[in-house]
Amino acid sequence: MRGICAALAGLVLAACNGPHAAGPDLDVILADRPAATLSAYGFFEDDGSPVQGVVPYDLINPLFSDYADKHRFVFVPKGEAAEYVEDAVFDFPVGSVLIKGFSYPETGLVETRLLIRKADGWAAYPYVWDDGHTDATYRPIGAKRTIETTDPMGAALTLAYAVPNQNQCKTCHQQGDDIVPIGPKARNLDHIGPNGVLQLTDWTARGFLIGVPQAAHAVPSIALAEGDAAGRARAYLDINCAHCHMEGGSASNSGLWLDWTEESPVRLGIGKHPTAAGRGAGAYTYVVAAGVPDESILVHRMASSEPGVAMPELGRTQIDQQGVEAVRAWIIGLENAE
Repeated sequence: MRGICAALAGLVLAACNGPHAAGPDLDVILADRPAATLSAYGFFEDDGSPVQGVVPYDLINPLFSDYADKHRFVFVPKGEAAEYVEDAVFDFPVGSVLIKGFSYPETGLVETRLLIRKADGWAAYPYVWDDGHTDATYRPIGAKRTIETTDPMGAALTLAYAVPNQNQCKTCHQQGDDIVPIGPKARNLDHIGPNGVLQLTDWTARGFLIGVPQAAHAVPSIALAEGDAAGRARAYLDINCAHCHMEGGSASNSGLWLDWTEESPVRLGIGKHPTAAGRGAGAYTYVVAAGVPDESILVHRMASSEPGVAMPELGRTQIDQQGVEAVRAWIIGLENAE
């Protein structure tokens, strides 16, 4: 219920007091410099609803960000289309924008991040909302906010919320020398989304996605939260960790690759020694000690909130207990799989 209510609140707050939007402005979107304010792009109407061509979407398994509610939208220029890619982010045309707002029920929107497909690649721009939610301002240096909220069990939380600066955006979104999106892959989108229809079918019908295979079961699937233990853990690691821990990612030199398509047990950390010992490894020998989660570096780092130990190192200050338990269950099951 919290997520549904917050999502509706997020739509209302998204530029509710800004100037009337005539529609996304491609001149602003493709300008060499980011706009000073979010409203300048024209993504939302006065009442906060997205303008025509800006479409809400969500992911099958969300990335954990200190219990923040996410509000995702996609824009593809009229007459253009993204090209379907089976196991990677779709190939979006120049002028496409991925919009992601972060909010809490107690505060409304805190920040909105834009990924804009420019002629020379993707650019990441963070925008921070003012206290009155009249508009959000471009903040390349990031921002700090104290958030008073509750966790899903109703316990009070005080969060030291950090809006990432532009360099930190690159940490998670970098692949080789390029910035790339994380979420819009077939395996994350192939379900009924916020518009009440299958998202890949909807995007195709709208004309901004081409090449989706029509054969039954041709689109790669990913486990939902109610899947088996291995599937739940691999799905969690894929969306929360694999954007860094994959070939070409910012943590690729660790040798720990957690992408959903990875099949090598060693690259998944099973029986693998860390590439560098230190506080992050604690007193443990293996990244994943089959059957023994309490002796696995992966669990040790996920279950920590200490800077320099905690993983992921950006985007959270709290421990995602559900994620930790999912990975623990997977590691316990590995004992019987040996």
